[in-house]
Amino acid sequence: MNRRPLLLSTFAALAFAAGPARAQGLPELPAAKPVPVVQVLPLPDDQTSFTVGGREVARYWFAPRQERPFVYPIIGASGRSLTRMGHPRDPVGHGHHNSFWVAHQSVDGENYWEDPGAPRIVPRKILRYDDGDAEAAITSDNDWVGADGRVHMTDRRRMTVRPMKDGEWLLTLDLQFRAPDTPVNPGGSVVLGDTAFGPVAVRMAKTIGVADGGGRLRNSEGNEDEQGPNGCFRKPARWVDYSGPIVEGVAEGITLLDHPANPSHPSPFHVRRDGWMGAALTFGGARTIEPGKPLLLRYALYVHRGVPTPQTIDAVWTEFAKGRVEPLPAK
Repeated sequence: MNRRPLLLSTFAALAFAAGPARAQGLPELPAAKPVPVVQVLPLPDDQTSFTVGGREVARYWFAPRQERPFVYPIIGASGRSLTRMGHPRDPVGHGHHNSFWVAHQSVDGENYWEDPGAPRIVPRKILRYDDGDAEAAITSDNDWVGADGRVHMTDRRRMTVRPMKDGEWLLTLDLQFRAPDTPVNPGGSVVLGDTAFGPVAVRMAKTIGVADGGGRLRNSEGNEDEQGPNGCFRKPARWVDYSGPIVEGVAEGITLLDHPANPSHPSPFHVRRDGWMGAALTFGGARTIEPGKPLLLRYALYVHRGVPTPQTIDAVWTEFAKGRVEPLPAK
């Protein structure tokens, strides 16, 4: 079994990115503070960049003109993005496949999944940015605005980037869905309908897909590929992994992890051979969110080298599963 170390210690993280100035100190600046290894940097045009040792690994897009916020690119150790914008053969019909995104096909009966449409997920506020040697995070609030112009649901999300060994890294997504402060429905609740689409999904790079690039699609239960009795399609699992070629002779990939505290765990995963995978929270049954009782969820992306063994991914999932799922503070 491959038991390579999982998360970098603070010391290892420093060594990962330390330059001569950090190693030797800055005698001319006696009050100089350490420069965080992992940073989240606000950019123009409603973008935020995650960097590790000065190298960008991901970027969050949250312009109000968009249908919803998303993360693109998600960069592996090769320096290439492991995700893409849109379906490789249907860019219009699947224009909503924005790399890594949060959405749902049925919120109070309205579709927040496809583009274009009147229902939209509108960024309201960036609450905070946090840098550090071990990780960096952004926390934001968003409104799910229906065709009637009213807010049907809100979400608070925190995305955290934590570097790992050999250029690998983990993106953890904490989600907090809440019923709106101004009730839309009788009783003030909001209903997430029965669907296989939502709340999180990943559109992989074309070359990583099974159909286009000859990649591999596997899950924690030993299933492989999409359809058939041994396929991964809509099967419950702790994780689903997509691995494939990204540079000539080099394979990388992403594992989508489902936290054991999620109410649907082990979640059914909606997957396709064309390079798409998503965790289906309400596949098989609707879920009602009552006022004052937010729905707390946690997912993660393990951005890795090569085609890791199931034992390696299990070890990452076990470490991820130790994290507690708690309400996200406003400050």
